[in-house]
Amino acid sequence: MNLALAPESLARWQFGITTVYHFLFVPLTISLAAITAGLETAWVRTGKEKYFHATKFWGKLFLINIAMGVVTGIVQEFQFGMNWSDYSRFVGDVFGAPLAMEALLAFFFESTFIGLWIFGWDKLPKKIHCACIWIVSLGTVLSSYFILAANSWMQHPTGYTTDKATGKAQLTDIWAVLTQNTTLVVVFHTLTAAFLTGGAFVVGIASFHLWRAKRATQRGAELSEKRTKQIGAMRSSLRVGLVVAVIAGLGTAISGDQLGKVMFEQQPMKMAAAEALWETQAPAPFSVFAVGDVGKGHNSVELEVPAALSFLAHSNFTDAVPGINDIAQKEAAAYGGEPEDYIPSIFMTFWGFRLMIGFGMTSFAAGLIGLWTTRRKRWLDPAFRTGEYEVPRLMLTKKREMSPLLTTWSWRIGILTMGFPLIANSFGWIFTEMGRQPWAVYGLMKTADAVSPGVSRTEVLISLGVFTLLYGVLAVVEIRLLAKYAKAGPDTDEKPPAKDPELRLPSGGPGGGAADAEADKPLTFAY
Repeated sequence: MNLALAPESLARWQFGITTVYHFLFVPLTISLAAITAGLETAWVRTGKEKYFHATKFWGKLFLINIAMGVVTGIVQEFQFGMNWSDYSRFVGDVFGAPLAMEALLAFFFESTFIGLWIFGWDKLPKKIHCACIWIVSLGTVLSSYFILAANSWMQHPTGYTTDKATGKAQLTDIWAVLTQNTTLVVVFHTLTAAFLTGGAFVVGIASFHLWRAKRATQRGAELSEKRTKQIGAMRSSLRVGLVVAVIAGLGTAISGDQLGKVMFEQQPMKMAAAEALWETQAPAPFSVFAVGDVGKGHNSVELEVPAALSFLAHSNFTDAVPGINDIAQKEAAAYGGEPEDYIPSIFMTFWGFRLMIGFGMTSFAAGLIGLWTTRRKRWLDPAFRTGEYEVPRLMLTKKREMSPLLTTWSWRIGILTMGFPLIANSFGWIFTEMGRQPWAVYGLMKTADAVSPGVSRTEVLISLGVFTLLYGVLAVVEIRLLAKYAKAGPDTDEKPPAKDPELRLPSGGPGGGAADAEADKPLTFAY
C-alpha cells in the first residue's frame, strides 16, 4: 500500500487540517473577548459613546468568531474515536480529567454568561453587564488552559502510571498534569500569541477604516457625521490594538525563549530537527538557512550564527547541544527499531520553526512602528472633532506636522500584516506536532500504534473529503460575515442605555409589590 494513502497517514492529514483550521478561531476568540471587555470597561468608567460603539462593533465580530470556533471544535472531540481509538483507550484516563474540566467549568462559563451579555444590554446594570463579558473572557482562557494541559501531557507525560494488566495510562496526580513546567510555559506562549493575533486583527480593521477615510478626503469628499464618529471609534480601537500587539508580541518572544529551553531538555530531537543540527556540537551554531541530505545525515548548504544555539538552549555560549544522529541512536537503543525511525520531517520542523518566528516577529515590528508613529496624538487635528470624538488628521500634507510614516502606506501595512499572527500560529502548531513524531505520546506511544485498527483507507478518505468540504463552506460563511460587518464599521446611530435598568424583586420578597403580582403567576400553556 502507498504509505501516503495508508489509514495512518490519511488520519494524520485529517487531524492536522481540522486542528489548524480550528485554531484559526481560538486565538481570535480569546483575544477579542478580552479586548471587548476592556472597551466596555472604558465605556462604563467614562461614559463616552465612542467606547460603547467600539464595544458593540468588536463584540459582534467576537460572536461570529466564537460560533465558528465551537462548531469546528466539536469535530476535534469525536475524531479521537473515529480514527484514533487505540490512542483514546490508552490516554482516556488521563485526558478525561482536563477535558471534563474544560467542558463543565470553562465552557459553561462561556455559554452562560455570553447569553447574559448578548441579551442583557438594556436589562442589566452596566457594571453587571460588563462583568459578564469579563467572565466570558476568563472562560476562554480557562478553556485554552485545560486543552493545552492535555496536549502538554502528550509532549511530556507526567502524573501517571501504566497499568500492567491493561497497558493503559492511569492518572495519579492531576495537579502534576496541570502545573508541570511544560503546561505553564505552553499556556503563557499560546495566550500571548493569541493576544498578538487579536491586536493585529483590530489594528488591521481599524487601519482599513482610516485608510478608506483618508482616500475619501484626498479625493475631496467630506465625511458625514456618522462616518466621523466611526473614525473616532476606530482611532481608539487602533491604539488599543497597537498596545495589545506590542505587549503580547514581547510576551510571545519571552515565553517562546523559555519554551525552547524546556523543549531542548524534554524533546531534544524536536529542537535538533528545528535547527537541522545533525551532529552534537559545543558550542552549537544557530542555523539561519540550511539545505540538508536526510539520507546522508548532514547539511550540504548552511548559513550559521556561531554559538547562538548554545545560548538559546542553555543561556551560555559554550555548552553542547546534541545532534540528530546521536539522539536517533539513543532512542533506537532505548525503544527499538532503526535510528532513522526516530527522525521527524526535517523540512517541516526546520521551516515551520522559522516561518513561525518570522511572521510573529514581523507582526510585532509592525505594532512597534504603528505605536511609535501614533504616539502623543501627533496625528490628531484639534480643529477636526465632533463632540468627544478626536478624529485622525487625514489631510495633513506638511511633514513637520505629521510623522512621514503616517501616510496611506501606514494603513496598508496594518491591513497587510493583519493575518500574519494567524499564519505564525499555524506553523507553530505544525512544528509542535510534526517535531514530536514518531510519537503520539512522547516516549510512551507511537503514532503508528495510536490509529484505529479497524478503520480503512476508504473510510478515512470519505471523512477527510466531507470535513474538507464542510470546513470550506464554513470558511466562506466566516469570511463573508466578518467582511460584511467589519466593512460596515460601528453602528454609531445606536445610543447607549441612558441609565441602569431597575432590577425588581418578586412580590413575595422585600421590595416587591402588587405591580409584580402578574409577573409572579405560574406560566400556563395551550396545546
